[in-house]
Order: sequence, then C-alpha cells, then structure tokens
Amino acid sequence: MNEDWEERTAAAWATFDDYEEADAADFRAVIDALVAELPADSPLGPFERACAWDSTGHSDQAVPLYREALSRGLDGYRGRRTRIQLASSLRNIGQAEEGVKLLTPELVAPSDELDDAVRACLALCLADLGREREGLALVIGALAPHLPRYQRSMANYARLLVEPEG
Repeated sequence: MNEDWEERTAAAWATFDDYEEADAADFRAVIDALVAELPADSPLGPFERACAWDSTGHSDQAVPLYREALSRGLDGYRGRRTRIQLASSLRNIGQAEEGVKLLTPELVAPSDELDDAVRACLALCLADLGREREGLALVIGALAPHLPRYQRSMANYARLLVEPEG
C-alpha cells in the first residue's frame, strides 16, 4: 500500500485511546473505511480489521480475520504481529494450545523487536495450559538481557526451570 495510506492508518490507531468503550464501533468504522481503500484481496484488510476487533475486546471476531490475513500471504513484520495477536486471541477464547502451536516456531524465527512479545504471549498460553514453569522460563529468559546485572544468572535460572533434573 502507499505511504499516505500507511500514515493515515497509523494516525487512526494513534487516536484509539480517545475512544470510550461505548464508542468501539465508531473506531472500527474508521478502520473499515481505510480498509475499503485497499485492493479486495489485500492481506492488510483482514489484518487491520482483526486488530480493530481485537483491540475493542472481541477476540472471537478477530480470530477468523487474522487467519484470513495469513492465508492471503501476510508475512514479514506484520505477519509476525499477526501470529502473536492471533495466538493471544486464541488464548482469550480458550484455545491456548493452538496459540502454543502457532508461536513455538517463532522462537527460532529471525530475531526482531517482537521477540519478547512472542515469549510473553507464549508464556501466557502455556500458563493457561498448566505449564507455568515453561512460561516463567520464557519470561525470565526474555527479561534477562534487559537487566543491568545478573543476566547470566537469570538466563541459567530460566534454563533450570525446564531442564530435567539430573
């Protein structure tokens, strides 16, 4: 899509917090109007609409739209965002196992600024499945590099949470 559309879409999202919960449909209408400018088969359309539904508390409406965006070939940074957000929405509607399956390959994907979000969302999915130690290990492992000290210790503690006792 062109730069003007991207800027207008970013501007619309920048106003999201200005909408009261009761006005969620108005925000979704703004996003729908932007999506209407896209080619009918663009993966950005279902992605933006999914984000709008998700952000206004309707994970159930977002899930099929995220899936559609991925099936239309959304990849790269937005594709990764889609997988993270889809996994979160799946968790919200009681399908955490599917979220784990979706995000586990992201642990070995090329690194970017979304790495910690992958781990945080995956940790939540794991916790919902009763696998809290694995989730905690992911979160501590993600946190460790950001600490001013104790990086090595925390990384080791994270590893020991899931390593079989020997």
